[in-house]
Amino acid sequence: MHLLVLFGLLAKMVHSLSSPSSTTTTAAPSSTSACIKILYAGKSEQYPSYEKGLLQTFQEIGLPSNSQVELTDDISGMTQDEIDYIIYNPSSALQDFSPYTNVKAVLSLRAGVDQESNNPTLSRDIPLTRLVDPGLRQGMIEYVVGHVLRYHLNTDRSWQQNQQKDWISSDPPLARQCNVGILGLGELGGSCAEALLSLGFNVWGWSRTKKQKDGVQCCHGPGGLDQILQVSDILVLLLPNTPETQNLMFEKTFSKCKPGICIINAGRGNSIDDDDLLQALKDGIVAGATLDVFKEEPLPKEHPYWGHPNVLVTPHIAAKTRPETASKVLADNIRRSEMGEQMLYIVDRGTGY
Repeated sequence: MHLLVLFGLLAKMVHSLSSPSSTTTTAAPSSTSACIKILYAGKSEQYPSYEKGLLQTFQEIGLPSNSQVELTDDISGMTQDEIDYIIYNPSSALQDFSPYTNVKAVLSLRAGVDQESNNPTLSRDIPLTRLVDPGLRQGMIEYVVGHVLRYHLNTDRSWQQNQQKDWISSDPPLARQCNVGILGLGELGGSCAEALLSLGFNVWGWSRTKKQKDGVQCCHGPGGLDQILQVSDILVLLLPNTPETQNLMFEKTFSKCKPGICIINAGRGNSIDDDDLLQALKDGIVAGATLDVFKEEPLPKEHPYWGHPNVLVTPHIAAKTRPETASKVLADNIRRSEMGEQMLYIVDRGTGY
């Protein structure tokens, strides 16, 4: 039931036992060592990968002298008031944080933390961190760039011509002739902007408050939103789920878009009013939509997005958390906390991101 691993200068011996239901990794007892207790409350099938990645990273980066780590995915396997850190996914069985009276931080396994941030049992005095994972970031870049290029090169039309055996030649535009707007200039939005800039696209960025990013034509606030909608040939939504962003794209905002705009939503499903998007597609305001996130997931089979000739549905795959890279971020943040350093990616509980 236990894998025994000692971190620090006293690490000498590893003992292991097996359990079919849950796993606890702990350190051999020592009268001089401190025990850091970590609860993994995420998808059970991913725990072995996180266990391996976390323990390996702790060994590589080190912890305060003589510290040992006890890691478990069994919610009932540790006394709740002894837990120091919770690695968390809202889909887990843990929904009530109130018994964890001495927890030092909750580390989300997601980039978007609206559910965690709005959980009334998670005290605002407890730091909450979101996950900025290199693997997740790279996945998002590849998804966004791939579909921007798909729209830019009009690949959908080429496929239709292929099906109809139509040989219709045209002069494809260059990237410098295309304006790509990005709603949301956070870690992911900024990374996608850099990738698109490197390909020669004119990149516009919008954020709730004023931001600056080299090479990006930045705008903010309601006036800035109108501006970016009017110029964008392709619009990428990478917004968090906050009261201000819910149904941001609806009838009024769609009416301000450049006619024939293509939309890619890889942020949050709540950013779009579905009925108004369908109407904008029907009216020709929106030429195409690629949607990876939805208000209800999985997307119901009767939803009109399925089979729509100008809508591509993807099953929330744009930015998947990868244990092998996420473990390094999580372990380093715990190390920072234990060393008295500022943790990375702490969520502003007021804004929700």
